[in-house]
Amino acid sequence: MRNAVKKKKVGRNSPCPCGSGKKFKNCCMNPTPKVMTLKEEYKKKFDITLKEPHEIEGIRKSGVLLLDIMNKVEKMIAPGIKTDEINTLVHEETVKAGAIPAPLGYRGFPKSVCVSVNEVICHGIPGDRILNDGDIVNVDITPILNGFYADANKTFFVGTPTKEGKKIVSVAAESLKRGMEMIRPGAHLGDIGWAIQNYAEAQGCSVVREFVGHGVGLDFHEQPQVLHFGKRGRGVKLVPGMVFTIEPMINLGKRDLHILDDQWTAVTNDSSLSAQFEQTFLVTDTGWESLTPYPL
Repeated sequence: MRNAVKKKKVGRNSPCPCGSGKKFKNCCMNPTPKVMTLKEEYKKKFDITLKEPHEIEGIRKSGVLLLDIMNKVEKMIAPGIKTDEINTLVHEETVKAGAIPAPLGYRGFPKSVCVSVNEVICHGIPGDRILNDGDIVNVDITPILNGFYADANKTFFVGTPTKEGKKIVSVAAESLKRGMEMIRPGAHLGDIGWAIQNYAEAQGCSVVREFVGHGVGLDFHEQPQVLHFGKRGRGVKLVPGMVFTIEPMINLGKRDLHILDDQWTAVTNDSSLSAQFEQTFLVTDTGWESLTPYPL
């Protein structure tokens, strides 16, 4: 049997075994820990993917398509049309542009767009419902263009708006505006929710809490979740490269809701009107940019 070879201990001042020529104490004895980039840190801590410039450009192009389709939807909305006619237009315009309608088949959703009328808060399935004069209708569009997602929705008046319709649409639009004005590096997600809740409730309206904004761009729904209520200074700190939606759902009555038997359509318990506006936002070095910009 051969004698075991005793391993020589490397002293602090010995040459480093790695061959660097440095003393062991100044080299591999105390290796410098790897410093994570901000992108690596946010992915590891929060599962948030900060977007690269080419990805932002891809999302922006998807947003341009979305707004073109949204403008065509706005022109067609009138008393007497069926909500499924909106679905047909959105589907055909999306496919014609070489894109894919993200809602179609998503977790079993049967249509290419969400169309939510009056008391419907969100996820309305287009069908035989006829739009009547005085209704409000939200249209939520998400195309996938060259693998990039953009997400936005808007609430429209059908014919001549009612007093109640004017109020809830105005409050919902201003709620989005108040939320987006809080976006800047160093702010927190909770600042967005606080601004929306503080404004909407002061108008005598309520904020839906069961549905939230979300990261978007490389997938339909990414982290982070963006609450439309909350406290200032709470939640993840905003940094450049974050892309997410803000999409407050505001009810004229109470915030309580239920889901219909189709397992998708969310409606107000008290049958009060509900309105929503949504855009996709990028956190920039100095503030924010909407990648789906339309006037509020």
